[in-house]
Amino acid sequence: MHETDQAASRCSRRPGRFFLIVTAIVLLTGVALTQSPAQENLRAQLFGGADSLLARVKERNADILAPASYKKAMGYYNRASEDFKQGGNLEEMRERLGNASLYLAKALDIAKIGEVAFSAAMAARTDALSADAPTQQPELWKKAEEKFNRAARDMEDGDMGSGNKLGTEATALYRNAELEAIKSNYLTPARVLLERADRLNVGETAPRTLARARQLAIQTEEMLKQNRYDTDEARELAQEAKYEAAHAIALNEAIKNMRKEDRNTESALLAIEEQIQRISASLGLKARFDAGYEQPAGEAIEAVKERDRRIDADATKMAAAATDIHDKEVENENLRQQIASMEKRVGSLTDTEKDLQQRLATHRSQEGTIREVEGMFTSDEGVVLREGNKIIIRLYGLSFPSGRNTIEPQYYNLLTKVQTAIRKFPRSEITIEGHTDAIGTDEVNQKLSES
Repeated sequence: MHETDQAASRCSRRPGRFFLIVTAIVLLTGVALTQSPAQENLRAQLFGGADSLLARVKERNADILAPASYKKAMGYYNRASEDFKQGGNLEEMRERLGNASLYLAKALDIAKIGEVAFSAAMAARTDALSADAPTQQPELWKKAEEKFNRAARDMEDGDMGSGNKLGTEATALYRNAELEAIKSNYLTPARVLLERADRLNVGETAPRTLARARQLAIQTEEMLKQNRYDTDEARELAQEAKYEAAHAIALNEAIKNMRKEDRNTESALLAIEEQIQRISASLGLKARFDAGYEQPAGEAIEAVKERDRRIDADATKMAAAATDIHDKEVENENLRQQIASMEKRVGSLTDTEKDLQQRLATHRSQEGTIREVEGMFTSDEGVVLREGNKIIIRLYGLSFPSGRNTIEPQYYNLLTKVQTAIRKFPRSEITIEGHTDAIGTDEVNQKLSES
């Protein structure tokens, strides 16, 4: 066996254990869809073992935790793939795929150690991915990835001390990238407007409003530093910062226009009175400003409140009327059904009784099936709920790693129970829902939820 080291040669192969991931294999290896059945069969025979190992490597993050072994494995694998496309020598392909499998197996063995040694770093990396750090903070993300790659390589070479040290540094870099990405997600709109305000010298014309915008942005940053995952209040502050920055820019434009048109304070106040008068007129009032602005503003507010009260009262009356109409319709329908039932019974009492018996039997059968499904799940696994004609299976015992859509093997038995339950209602429509946590951007979470 060529180009393999002793560590690789000690790795054992476990063929025949991974046939349920054919779809993943196709996606990973990129087999051309135009191949003939014979070519596909040949490729499956040649590459099956390596493809199974490659799928496991991706699933266990061994490509990240054992980068050197993974790189060597992919070197052999890619050369074998290219040979297959060019119609190369089968024995050489088998030898290269054998070497690839050895290094993939070695990567999996090393990954078991890395999962423990770098658990904090991998968790921080996952959180940074969820916050979209590679897009929001590419430089910080690149530094964290480079540091972690060095840590993993040192660990792979047996230098545990250096690997642990670099892993700790990588964890800090990932956390920093995550935090800055979260800040970017929330504060980018406000920051863009604040930069624009600086270019427009808004500080000279609307200093108080601009200062408030800056203060709100600082408060948002501080809040995210203290707890980057409790984001509701931070989101609201960031939106206020954006509003105040835009407000300051609008004030700057209005003040500059006044200066350009040589308008004095009286003109500005008259313009404000004109807007208040428009609001009052729409409410059927005539504003007067001989005692200042407080009285016409207060009258307008009271008029709005009174209009809302009338709308609420009208809505209540309409709802009550709609309820009465519905009740009458139900009553009429019941009477029609009773009359129809009486007419049928006069003509054929036996048929009616048979129909009722059949419906009762069907209902009992359905109830029995539902009770059977309810008994299939323990309280730790899930609960079966009924909502009208709907049967809802709400799983508690299945969860996904943060930021990923991987269904882990320990949940297969639970999913088998779900399959069995679904098959008991063969003519039903099935709806499946998945939900993410609140970590990460709405766009990332939407894609994750759909996947």
